[in-house]
Amino acid sequence: MGRVLVGCCGFPVARARYQAEFPVVEVQQTFYQLPRPGTARRWREEAPPGFRFAMKAWQLITHPPSSPTYRRLREPLPGPPDAFGWFRPTAEVREAWRRTLEVARELGAEVVVLQCPASFTPTDPHVADLRAFCSAAPRDGVVLAWEPRGAWPLRLVEELCRELDLVHCVDPFVAREVPGPLAYYRLHGKGGYRYRYTDDDLAELRRRCLAALGAGAREVWAMFNNVSMLEDARRFRALLAAGPGDLLAERGGRS
Repeated sequence: MGRVLVGCCGFPVARARYQAEFPVVEVQQTFYQLPRPGTARRWREEAPPGFRFAMKAWQLITHPPSSPTYRRLREPLPGPPDAFGWFRPTAEVREAWRRTLEVARELGAEVVVLQCPASFTPTDPHVADLRAFCSAAPRDGVVLAWEPRGAWPLRLVEELCRELDLVHCVDPFVAREVPGPLAYYRLHGKGGYRYRYTDDDLAELRRRCLAALGAGAREVWAMFNNVSMLEDARRFRALLAAGPGDLLAERGGRS
């Protein structure tokens, strides 16, 4: 049986306090503005032994500049606006990925999340650009977790994940994932960020994790991304620890 890692998307409390309690985090800052590689290296060096990182890919790869998230970009856009986002086959997107991967290496990130906006729809040009990007982008051992939004047919998602060696990243209360050796759940809150998960919700999440492990996943990453992420992550870890079987992965407990 595999293990479940529980963590948060971002640090809801000071890094040292969080890392003393949880085994994993998904760094959010990298989506808005990449830190300097040396800063990412310092974060890794300051983390306790066995602590694990995921991170979001820079928005210049996935989101067009019309996205309101670009308000948090702290450097001038390094090219014309129509060269960015949606995995466009441009030198600018390739450079954004090079910089993202450099930060991932320094951070020691195992997973880079490619979160797409709802505007990245399953049209033929979008699918072609996703294929071209994921086929050519160097990975250096990093796992790519793709989070499509909107009405992507599961059959097409499954085809692309298997062809391009992608992990299907989902909110388990919204969509069913494509099975694989890693299940990556991002828990955005049922209906929105301000949602607080109920005990019944967490029991259902436990069932989903068990189902993923039963389908062959070696690990499930359950990453909370809602207003009460810290409290809900703590409650879910307690639920896993209290249940039958050794499901909960602690720091250094990689399967």
